[in-house]
Amino acid sequence: MNIMVQSFEELRVWQKAHSLTIRIYKSTQQFPEIERFGITSQIRRSALSVENNIAEGFGRRTKKDFAHFLYLSLGSLYETKSMIYLSRDMNYLDASTSNEFFGVLLEITKSLKKLILTLQ
Repeated sequence: MNIMVQSFEELRVWQKAHSLTIRIYKSTQQFPEIERFGITSQIRRSALSVENNIAEGFGRRTKKDFAHFLYLSLGSLYETKSMIYLSRDMNYLDASTSNEFFGVLLEITKSLKKLILTLQ
C-alpha cells in the first residue's frame, strides 16, 4: 500500500482523532449518571470509532480497503458531531466546549477527506 508512514500512529489524522477521544471521555465524566448508558456511552463509542477505523483501515492490505474504513470513520465523526449537539442542547456541555469540539471535528473531517482522495 505505498503510504509514506510506517504505522497508523504516525498519521496526523489519527493523532487528532485520538486526542478528540480523550477529550470526549474527560468531558463526559461530568455528565449525569442517568446518561451513563445513553448519551455518555454513545458519544464515547462514536468518538472511539473514528480513531479505531483509521487504525483498522491502515492495517488492511489495499488502498481501497483503507479508504473504505476512512469512510466509516467519517460516518462516526458525523455521529459524534450529532451527539455533541445533543449534549450541548441538554446543557451537558457548555457552548465554549462544544464549539471547540466542532472546530476539531472540522479539522479531522478535512484531513479524512484529503486522505481518502489521496488513496483513490
